[in-house]
This record gives sequence, structure tokens and C-alpha cells, in this order.
Amino acid sequence: MTQVLDRQWFNPGALGSRDATTLVDHSVAVVGAGSGIGRAVAARLSRAGGLVTCLDVDPDGCEQTAAELRSEGLEVAACHLDVTDETTIDDGLAFAETVQGPLHALVNCAGITGLTDRRSEDVDVEDFDRAYRINLRGAFLLSRAVLPGMRERAYGRVLHIASIAGKDGNAGMVAYSATKAGLIGMVKAQGKEYATTGVTINAVAPAVIRTGLVDALPESQVSYMTDKIPMRRTGEPVEIAAVVHFLASPDCSFVTAQCYDVSGGRATY
Repeated sequence: MTQVLDRQWFNPGALGSRDATTLVDHSVAVVGAGSGIGRAVAARLSRAGGLVTCLDVDPDGCEQTAAELRSEGLEVAACHLDVTDETTIDDGLAFAETVQGPLHALVNCAGITGLTDRRSEDVDVEDFDRAYRINLRGAFLLSRAVLPGMRERAYGRVLHIASIAGKDGNAGMVAYSATKAGLIGMVKAQGKEYATTGVTINAVAPAVIRTGLVDALPESQVSYMTDKIPMRRTGEPVEIAAVVHFLASPDCSFVTAQCYDVSGGRATY
């Protein structure tokens, strides 16, 4: 006999009564909003009505994102947050909830490639550890910080930006590939842990997206990755933000523990 789960947290009538992809009155924290994908995500979600708090290790870039959106009449806050520092994580998220209300969604776009275009035997342990602290440990700390409150309120959307490198592996990028693979595994585990609570936890795995992070890579590394994309081009930050919009919205009610590819066809599994 099929078990019927407690569905008190899910109200299909409410979802059907309006455009569920709107984020009006939803408090959303975007980590890494100072540039690249994070900036595009902050713009997309705030324009959808979200009460967005931009968080970034770069306070100037973070404030610039917020200022540009405020100039459109949007309610956007900004605060410093370093994902390697638990104190700034707690302070930054507390600021977001004080200014914009208890969090409905967290989108984590923080990440680094580390040194690239080199074999594993030539990778410094310090560089590998830095990628781990930002890409994986930082993501874990962010999830751990927001999940208790979301669980108690029986609603939440947690989303981490992973990478296609975490699924396929990119030669010359062992630290990046390994830590993004770990991030995908973490999302799958956490999504299952919280599956009956009203909280969904997912990841997005972009291929090569034209950001400052990619612009800083050697051209040989960019060509190696782009050549694997059937669409034969790099992606744009706004294309990632469009997928994030769904995963951060009330529409994402039966999707959890998933890794959505935005790869131009590179990965099909």
C-alpha cells in the first residue's frame, strides 16, 4: 500500500492561484552576488519581486550590484560575507533576515577555480585546500546555517551553483572538479534528508559561462572546455539565472536532491 505523507506544508491551491514563479514577499539571500552568475541571479530574482540580500566577500562589488538594482526601484540590501568564515556567515545571514525577513531561499554562487592547466602532481596542497574551503566547506556551512529555520517554517529553497566539472571532471582542474563533485554529492544527501519538510535542496551545473572567473583562465583551458559543448559556445550568466529562478521559487515543489545541467548539451545524464 502506498504511504501517504503528511502534506500540511504543501498547498497546491495557493500555487495554482497565481504565477508561482513570482517571488513577491520572498526573502532571498544570494551569496556571491558581487559579480558573474551571482550578480545575474540577484538581478533576476529581485526583478521577480524577491526581497534580495546581496552577500559577497567583495563588499564593493556587492554594493554595486545592489545599487544598480535599487536604481530600478527594487528593494535590495547588501552585506559582506566570507564563506570561509563562520562568523561572517552568521552575521551576513542574520543581517539578511533582519532587513528582508526570514529566508525563503538561499542561492550560493560563491566559488573559485583554483590554479588550472596543471597536472595533479603539480598542484599545491594549499591551493587545493583553498578550493575546498570555498567550494565545498563554505557551501556546507551555508546550508547548515539556513536549514534549521527553513525546516521549522516548513518552507525553503536552497540552491548551490556546482559545475559540469563536478560530473565529468576537467583535466588540469583537479581541485575544482573534486570540490564541485563533492558539492553535488552534498546536495543529493541533503535533499533526501529534508525531503518531507517543505525544503528543497538542489544544484545547478553550468558548463563554461562567460564570467570574470572564466576570463581569468588560460585560453587553452577555455578552449578545452568549450570544445566539449555541442552548442559550440559559452553560456551567459543570465541563462543560469533563468534556471535558478525556477529552483528558488514555489514552483520547485517536487524537485529536490537534483543537479540541473546548464551545459549546452555537454552532459546528458
